[in-house]
Amino acid sequence: MMKNWLAAGAVALTVGMTSTIAQAQTTTVPGEQVGLAIGAPLPEGVYAINTFTFRRTDGRNDPDTAVNIPVLVWSTPLVPFGGRIELLVAPPTVFAFTRNPAGQANKDISINVGTFVGGIWAFDLGSNFGVSLLGGVYLNDLDGDRGSINGRVVNGVVTGTPVLPQLSSNTYRFGVAGSYTGDGWNITGNLTANIYDSPGRFPGLVGAAIGPLRLSDALNFDITATKKFGNFEIGPVAYGTYNFDISQFSAAANNRGRFAIGGLIGYDFKVFTVQAYVARDVVTGAQIAATPFSRARSDYSTDGWLRLIVPLYSPAPASPVPTALVRKY
Repeated sequence: MMKNWLAAGAVALTVGMTSTIAQAQTTTVPGEQVGLAIGAPLPEGVYAINTFTFRRTDGRNDPDTAVNIPVLVWSTPLVPFGGRIELLVAPPTVFAFTRNPAGQANKDISINVGTFVGGIWAFDLGSNFGVSLLGGVYLNDLDGDRGSINGRVVNGVVTGTPVLPQLSSNTYRFGVAGSYTGDGWNITGNLTANIYDSPGRFPGLVGAAIGPLRLSDALNFDITATKKFGNFEIGPVAYGTYNFDISQFSAAANNRGRFAIGGLIGYDFKVFTVQAYVARDVVTGAQIAATPFSRARSDYSTDGWLRLIVPLYSPAPASPVPTALVRKY
């Protein structure tokens, strides 16, 4: 049973959004897939999954950020060449909660990320090993909350500040994962690439004033090594992201990425599964700027995660074909 939930969650968390408002990284949230058997095929059926993450950085003036990822997954009966086809759709939302005191009241904000549509091709290789391939796109050009904050025209001058530069382009996502799920273990490694149409542009007058935005392609990696004891699950997790373009004019300027380590606990209630995990950066490219009273230093962050996986439908098992009753007299 737990293996099924892990596979369901793996599909759900192929969608997400960076929890860094101030500086662009990947559209896919680093760490959104840890704790899940990404490579394991999902049993046929329909699943609803919701994942929520909250992030706080060390910088006193940085906003707290959160991401909510509701997902609907259809694991189809199609198994070409032995691999299960799984289709998914999700509309992630990003939240920012300001901590910086200002001359006027700060406002919390929310931003809708372009709906993610995609699919997974997952294979059971036998002996509790599985591998999967993923492809999809975040439709930021179509239905994301695109543009800027404080965009306005003053004395004929258009101004604006991009909040999430990566929403200026659709995000094309590709992934590969492998899992071992024998004897209650979930040992999984996963690589996720985000590719952009760079430079990206926002529409309208404010978008024209902001101009083209140079976006960095990126690679995320997620690592899991958990063990199940009865209905409980526990173990270490780790994740990170690598930005390829950190040049002066890139949206990820001077930020090569981050790597975080943490721990996960979970419980299988049979009708649904809950997982929670916390991780802390051990390496980061983000910086807290120097002040007259302190030098520049790394801006480490702490992430908290909560995940709920609920099956909505599974096909009834096929009735056995009755066999003829033969009696010998």
